[in-house]
Amino acid sequence: MQTGEILKRKIRTTEDLQSVVKTMKALAAVNIRQYEKATESLDLYNEVMEMGFQILLKARPQVTRGYKPPPVTGVAAVVFGSDQGMCGQINDHIVTRAARELNELSLSPEKYAVAAVGDRAATRLEEAGYSCEFVFPVPGSVSGIEPKVQELVLLVERWRFQRGIEHMFLFFSEHLSGAAYRPQTVRLLPLDIEWLRTLERREWRTRTIPTFTMEWEALFAALVRTFIFTSIFRAFAESLASENASRLAAMQGAEKNIEERLGELQTQYHQQRQAAITEELLDIVSGFEALKEEK
Repeated sequence: MQTGEILKRKIRTTEDLQSVVKTMKALAAVNIRQYEKATESLDLYNEVMEMGFQILLKARPQVTRGYKPPPVTGVAAVVFGSDQGMCGQINDHIVTRAARELNELSLSPEKYAVAAVGDRAATRLEEAGYSCEFVFPVPGSVSGIEPKVQELVLLVERWRFQRGIEHMFLFFSEHLSGAAYRPQTVRLLPLDIEWLRTLERREWRTRTIPTFTMEWEALFAALVRTFIFTSIFRAFAESLASENASRLAAMQGAEKNIEERLGELQTQYHQQRQAAITEELLDIVSGFEALKEEK
């Protein structure tokens, strides 16, 4: 049977662990909000970008007519996961989705170019049979996202211009609300032709349609680069928000288990303490009775 001192030590340790879990919950909640704000800040940016595509396509509507996507001779994929633990099954979920969709393309192994964000995602991709050419560390804050986006943009350009890969995908976890998220796939290249046609048909908000003075091809290429940048930035922000959401859910489960365990330990301690008091009282009564009989 455990002594009172052992139970008190276990209670103190459990309370310390409870404090750590509460702190991690608070940090996860704060991180979720900052990454949500980063995602929200992209909405206006994307709106301006779409307006730019709209103006260009109205000037050259023939671009979207008779368009034929390039043949699938190679596929590049970037899978966004995590470096740290205690975030549930977020890496398993996104790698499972990526592996399933890549397998459906039925290409030979050398036709795939795969990069991972996060060591844990890279490990699971290796287990799924996909060798990662590059593994990027997960940024620890919103300010750390942009440098990593720049690195990935350069990688996309190398894949496209040096290896001739025209089909690229982003696999990441999209944050829904609270502790909820879901795996998401975004086709980075080639651009979605239906999306471009929708922009072309969209009515302009005012009677005066803006004009541009740059060369059409140069301006269109700049908008494509902007689309790539914002898509990767959003994937980073959504993935980081989802990681913290998963961690928040894991910490909520851990907190519940700790509270139950703490209750059990406190009950055992109080029962043992009560038993010790009762035993002491019985000893006193027995001694009193013995002295009484002697007299």
